[in-house]
Amino acid sequence: MSATGEVAAGRPGRGRRVILWRHGQTSWNVERRFQGTTDVPLTETGVSQARRAARLLASLNPDAIVASDLQRAANTAAELVELTGLEVTHDEGLRETYAGVWQGLTHEEIIGRHGEEYAAWKRGEPVRRGGGELESEVADRAAPVVLKHAEKLPDNGTLVVVSHGGTIRTTIGRLLGLESHHWESLGGLSNCCWSVLGEGARGWRLMEHNAGTLPEPVLGDDD
Repeated sequence: MSATGEVAAGRPGRGRRVILWRHGQTSWNVERRFQGTTDVPLTETGVSQARRAARLLASLNPDAIVASDLQRAANTAAELVELTGLEVTHDEGLRETYAGVWQGLTHEEIIGRHGEEYAAWKRGEPVRRGGGELESEVADRAAPVVLKHAEKLPDNGTLVVVSHGGTIRTTIGRLLGLESHHWESLGGLSNCCWSVLGEGARGWRLMEHNAGTLPEPVLGDDD
């Protein structure tokens, strides 16, 4: 069953909430290098961003935390664990999009070497960027992870999902039931900002997007 179908088949009206939180800044974000599944650590700024955001998110009294196993997401999640005392579950299904030969290249290098492929992706066409994953394949692996953990929540419970910009965008698109060529209409997340999905009578609704700070440039794989 598709992720959208699972939502439709779920029990409406339980008031659950899912917060999808992007990791803090890395050096490759600053350099505008496509990270994908490359395991790049947080910068000192990224750690500070995570600590600040964790204080805000802790005030929402989350019930559970699940995170990508890549260190930039895992270490971001650790700041919230420190404040809440919750255990975090790491799941490779929440990793960023694998982008093959694009990984490690700067934005300008990607356009220069793979311009037609990049343009097709931006038009919403299904593209294996750098020979990697389709966006729909990312949603296929990430959305079920989110749904599995959301289903374990109590009524009116809150799940924090710590992941990556591209993965969060495709997951939101899937859970909202949007066609994949419309996912680009969801803007990227700034480092350590988050989006909130709330459970309604007919499934998930986008309640907040790129929240947590004043508007900042989006640096990273999904800019």
